[in-house]
Amino acid sequence: MPAPIPLSEDENGHIKAVPHQQREGVVTKRTLCQTCDQQCAVVTESIDGQVVRVRSSDNPLFRDHICMKAIASPQTFSHPDRILYPLKRVGERGSGKWERVSWEEAMSDIGTRLNAIIETYGPEAWAVSTSQWNTATDHGLGRRIMNHVGTPNWTSGVAYCAGNTAAINRMTYGWFPLGDFNNTKCILLMGHSPNRHSWTMIYQMLRFAIQRGAKVIVMDPRKSHWAEMADIWLPLKAGSDTAMMFGFLKVIIDEGLYDKAFVKNWTIGFDDLKKRVDEYPLDRVARLTGCDPEMIAKAARMYATEGPSVIPWTPITDMQRNSTSGIRLQSILRAICGHIDVRGGEIFNGPITDFVIEADIEMHEVLPHAQKMKQLGADTHPAFTYRGQAAFTEPLKRIWGRAYVNQNTGCYMANPTEMFRAMCGDGPYPVKAFFALGNNTILSYANGQRIIDGMMNQELVVVQEHAMTPTAQLADYVLPGDSWHERPWLSDAFSWGGFLRGSEQSQEPMGEAKSTWEFWKLVANAIGRPELVPWDNIYDFYDDRLKGMGMTFKEFVAKTDVYFEPAQFRKYEAKGFATPSGKVELRSSVLEDLGFDGLPYFREDPELTEEYPLKMFTGVREDPYFQTAGRQVPDMRKRCPEPRIFVNQKTADEWDVQADEWVELANELATLRMQVEINPSMPDDLVRVPHGWWKPEMEIGHGKLSGAMLHADSLMCRDDPEYMDIEQGIPHLKGIPCRINKITTDATKKEGQADVAEVH
Repeated sequence: MPAPIPLSEDENGHIKAVPHQQREGVVTKRTLCQTCDQQCAVVTESIDGQVVRVRSSDNPLFRDHICMKAIASPQTFSHPDRILYPLKRVGERGSGKWERVSWEEAMSDIGTRLNAIIETYGPEAWAVSTSQWNTATDHGLGRRIMNHVGTPNWTSGVAYCAGNTAAINRMTYGWFPLGDFNNTKCILLMGHSPNRHSWTMIYQMLRFAIQRGAKVIVMDPRKSHWAEMADIWLPLKAGSDTAMMFGFLKVIIDEGLYDKAFVKNWTIGFDDLKKRVDEYPLDRVARLTGCDPEMIAKAARMYATEGPSVIPWTPITDMQRNSTSGIRLQSILRAICGHIDVRGGEIFNGPITDFVIEADIEMHEVLPHAQKMKQLGADTHPAFTYRGQAAFTEPLKRIWGRAYVNQNTGCYMANPTEMFRAMCGDGPYPVKAFFALGNNTILSYANGQRIIDGMMNQELVVVQEHAMTPTAQLADYVLPGDSWHERPWLSDAFSWGGFLRGSEQSQEPMGEAKSTWEFWKLVANAIGRPELVPWDNIYDFYDDRLKGMGMTFKEFVAKTDVYFEPAQFRKYEAKGFATPSGKVELRSSVLEDLGFDGLPYFREDPELTEEYPLKMFTGVREDPYFQTAGRQVPDMRKRCPEPRIFVNQKTADEWDVQADEWVELANELATLRMQVEINPSMPDDLVRVPHGWWKPEMEIGHGKLSGAMLHADSLMCRDDPEYMDIEQGIPHLKGIPCRINKITTDATKKEGQADVAEVH
């Protein structure tokens, strides 16, 4: 088997693949990288049927849209510890004892046990969590099967990241728009800090926009690389984004900088909004955010008058106790300034004409209303559940011709916290079967210990993965997933981007790895419902979806790098907006009908205590890794070998800790062990914790979970009411109380350093 091409660094420290000598037998394929959710266009190079190199696309539109994770992917997917065959648990759950079985044996048992659980407890007792990481998508088949079976309990990591943003944007104007970076004149970055190796496509688009002369406003507690080059940097307190946007609106409305004609003709609730905004004079906003009021005013004027402007999606606002109000205020700012559905602003890209989108495959219409209302979280935090999105069914059909459009796969989800409560036996009904696809669930959501407890309480746990993750270690079956090198793909950017791209298969799956498409077909067969996945193979499935466009998948891939329809602006002038009123709802009728405040608001963080006087800021990923993945890859691990906390020198001095020292980070939920890194860009009294740490080389099994119990930030993330967004039930990950403890005993010091083990 050919060896993957190793990585190296150029004179500027940029990661690159060592070029190999072009020779006969090298096969290239145009593919979409699915290591993260950016879907960058790249080229794979194979020898003897094995991908050995991944490089940048030849298309000038996508040149340099590549990061170290894509370049390292041949190492990742040929790693000796990759799971290549189905495994069945033979010891106690979490004992780490497995036996290899066939796919036929595994699926037969899974189908029998799942049917028994559904028969005993009802279909809603089956829950699924997926991820956009590497699985890319389940093609809509998972939801399709679940909807026919009768369970609404599907969730995903997008509940904390972009999926919830899509659902909440609808509360204002019925859709989730996408920024026109190619033509925008002003960019407002809210805590989001894309770079060459993280959110690479957005990073490149931002660079080109700045080169064209676009203004940049950065709101970020850290002095990031974007803050250093920004026209205005607002170093706001962590978690105060919502208050800052109230300040923007106060200036824009008081000074008449909004689009008066648009507000008059296409919005409702402006007077009510103005009254709410009047509760946030600049001196109050300055106190809440810690920023100079004159700089706030200057930034607000720039956003309103230098446009069309864009506010790129940001994971920061997604993960706060004011998430719903924060996302709503972003959408309100776009709308009243006239920056929506215009060139250079935020464009409403609809589904591709004559193409079968994943929401069509999902068939949400077949799930009975009574079952939709059983969705976990529907009664407590309904915003992105079926109940919360029900008011948009008819407006979506009026505007886009479909009653259900599942943008970013996040518009009809169960609430994660309520799902895990039910798995523990604390919900309105029991959940007894849990599937996780490409989703390291224990590390992906708040209160990791509750997730562990819930998994231990299940009658059936099935995980499809590449590696023996902490989540996989608690499964009954671990099934081998394929890689993006090993499958074709057809992407419409999760019904968000307004474009369609194809990805060629570069090599055959290793071992007995199977795609999520194949997995769901096998599930349908195993539960006695083969008619739910009637296609013979994934190529037939894609051909069917493209039939209305008059081409097959192979024809599409052969002649098209990217397909998009000509842009049309101000489409609302013909049909209005996909809201109940047909207008931009500055005061949301949907939220009010659900029993919530129809206007945005700001809740200050609870007071810190003497015991936990620091704030922890988490949810940020490190460049070599996507979320929890990649820590077994040598070229990635050597760049970030250990879990670290980031503090500035003042905070380090106050807590008497030094660079590289192992310390404990603690709060009411857990105590973690990490190394200290002194970072001058960090503000006082804030501790940044990278997301998703575990160590594949460490001991597996319940109680160990390969270092997750020592290092995973999810264990410290609170999900009690004071630290949750009210409407969505999203945890506050940008201001969790904590403290630093020095490790004082020699034994503990040795333990803290002994978990550093050599990676394969």
